[in-house]
Amino acid sequence: MKKLLQGLILSLLSFAGQAHAASTGTIDLLTHPVGIICLVIFIFAYVLVILEEKIHLRKSKPVLVAAGIIWTLIAWQYSAYNMSDLSTDAFRHALLEFSELMLFLLVAMTYINALEERRLFDGLRCWLIARGFSYKQLFWISGVLAFCISPIADNLTTALLLCAVVMKVAANDNRFIAMSCINIVIAANAGGAFSPFGDITTLMVWQADVVEFTEFFVLFLPALVSYIIPAAVMSLFINNKHPDTVDEDIELKRGALRILCLFLLTILTAVVLKTAFGLPPVVGMMMGLGYLQFFGYFLRVTLPGSLARKRAMAEREGDKERLSRLGNVVPFDVFSRVSRAEWDTLLFFYGIVICVGGLGFIGYLALLSDLLYTNWSATGANIILGLMSAVVDNIPVMFAVLQMMPEMSHGQWLLITLTAGIGGSLLSIGSAAGVALMGQAREIYTFNSHLKWSPVILLGYFAGVFTHLYLNTAYFG
Repeated sequence: MKKLLQGLILSLLSFAGQAHAASTGTIDLLTHPVGIICLVIFIFAYVLVILEEKIHLRKSKPVLVAAGIIWTLIAWQYSAYNMSDLSTDAFRHALLEFSELMLFLLVAMTYINALEERRLFDGLRCWLIARGFSYKQLFWISGVLAFCISPIADNLTTALLLCAVVMKVAANDNRFIAMSCINIVIAANAGGAFSPFGDITTLMVWQADVVEFTEFFVLFLPALVSYIIPAAVMSLFINNKHPDTVDEDIELKRGALRILCLFLLTILTAVVLKTAFGLPPVVGMMMGLGYLQFFGYFLRVTLPGSLARKRAMAEREGDKERLSRLGNVVPFDVFSRVSRAEWDTLLFFYGIVICVGGLGFIGYLALLSDLLYTNWSATGANIILGLMSAVVDNIPVMFAVLQMMPEMSHGQWLLITLTAGIGGSLLSIGSAAGVALMGQAREIYTFNSHLKWSPVILLGYFAGVFTHLYLNTAYFG
């Protein structure tokens, strides 16, 4: 009798699921054990990401496994009702979202690695040391540069660039490096919030045609305020001493400045193609990778003649050290630069986007949208989501909002763009810049070192939000 009842219940549940699938075209997994298991798996994976520095498990590993399990469970349920095409199409849509972001970032990272190989950052370091700047001055210079460069080169690229410089300038002062990394993350995220190219979140908003290219720039003053306040407080705790002076003469490798110009041309290409023809920015970035490959070919072809001229000059001057260096010159290789990209960070983005895409397909994002934007005001919801981005990372937060696509004014879309950008600075795991620098300055810039300054960063966060609400009221109509 017990087995008969169990069979009857299972049959009724199966019939109800088939009826729902037939009427709506989807399966209701929100309260189904499979849906709940998917949510638990994502939360558990993200806890492992947060504990990365404690357990020494790279952040990409748990989210990659979680993404695979979540979509396997979804596909299993949909295949049971002969609806595999729906789950497959949904996964491909999420994969396309990631592919555009990944290729964009891959090109940016390749250019940064190429500039590093051409010793541009070494030259910048020597220039800063030669000017005799103190630590406090270097703190402000690196922060201001991060705020100014990130709107062009994106916050992740900018943070990696300036972190490399700071680590070379203050090689033996871990405390200054850690505080400078925090400052750079705040500045890069703030600077990236007012430009379509400044952050992955702004890039997603721009790609979704929610906000026009020029409308982002009204966030300049709110973003600046959100950076200046925490930076001013932190600077009070910087020792006003000078880094160790090193008598070092850095010679840039051939083509360094031309590669920098090609990088700027790549950014310009992406902007023009998006603005003029509506093409995704990744098209321009991949063209830019082609620019770099052509230039790499030019460097290889002309290398023998260049070396011959330099050897002749060194022999005339009797410079044996330079002759020795010329004997160790390796031809420029674009693909070696690609291999040095932050693959752990890129794979982490894949796992996050695919996981959130799966949870959205199940229906959790629609539930969250109803909870936030129906029961609360849009302003309150966007401020809370900005704070949430510090824990969940601003990329999945913005991706989730764009999947929800709530009815909001341009002012509110600009607000969530601002809060997701600057809110990600509250914790080291809240933004691409922070995550990347934890890897670059491993065991120096850590989750705990950043957490100490979260209260003053929070003060800057709310100051930036209120500045936007006050200055840009015309966009809330």
